[in-house]
Amino acid sequence: MISTFNLQKLGDLLKDFYTLTRIRITVFDETFRELAACPEEVAPFCQVIRTDPEAARRCRLCDTLACQTASQRRSPYTYQCHAGLTESIVPLYTGNILIGYLLFGHVFSYQSHEDGWEIISRRCRNYNIDMDALKDACFERPLIPKDYITSATHIMQAVASYLCMERMAYLRQESLPVRIDEYISRHFTGDMDIETLCEHFQIGRTRLYEIARENYGMGIAEHIRRLRIEKAKVLLEEEPRMSVAQIASECGFGDYNYFITVFKKLTGYAPGAYRRRNGDK
Repeated sequence: MISTFNLQKLGDLLKDFYTLTRIRITVFDETFRELAACPEEVAPFCQVIRTDPEAARRCRLCDTLACQTASQRRSPYTYQCHAGLTESIVPLYTGNILIGYLLFGHVFSYQSHEDGWEIISRRCRNYNIDMDALKDACFERPLIPKDYITSATHIMQAVASYLCMERMAYLRQESLPVRIDEYISRHFTGDMDIETLCEHFQIGRTRLYEIARENYGMGIAEHIRRLRIEKAKVLLEEEPRMSVAQIASECGFGDYNYFITVFKKLTGYAPGAYRRRNGDK
């Protein structure tokens, strides 16, 4: 665990979210370990599902895969779980480091209980569970429209920002991922590659790859490329007298044509077109 959470303050914040939305919210650390939730008990629907060990395993896998998707997007991710309920995840970042996730779930988002039960019963028919009890729990869930879920997700984003701003979660500065991130942030425009990082921190490529995937949701090389392109975007907008070739060099791209290719792939525009587009705003 590379971060520390103030669980008392965090618990109060989760309680406020639940009071406003009446939707259960949970916080996980970066290893997908649950740290706190409000309310603490899962909904009766989920309790029935998890009486089957295979279904419980699918629940954990579903959460893990959704967390990974959210971290790769670096943005909220709303989806249906394996049992048919709707959930939403917001990744928590301090700088470039992933420190955890906020998740709300157990949301019954269908036009009617009958429509929802038709889908849910089909999805869960192979589990060794009490289907009558599941149906009762299903019909007890409130019907939540999609626009309400969208608004609740926006609130959860605000909660995530406030959580980090108020230092309810912060990085352990001595941890290896934090030291690697700080080093990359200072040197990403220079001559940096995986071998350089491995040598500097005296670690193997496999360990570096694991750290990158856990904290950036991508490989080190891709993370460095994205940092360089973000810097290039700023220079294109704020330094009109710099040529595209100068900007490419300033951002750590020794190959001008490669810079053009990467920039277009990540932004959808060639550098010159990006500059003209933003100059028209």
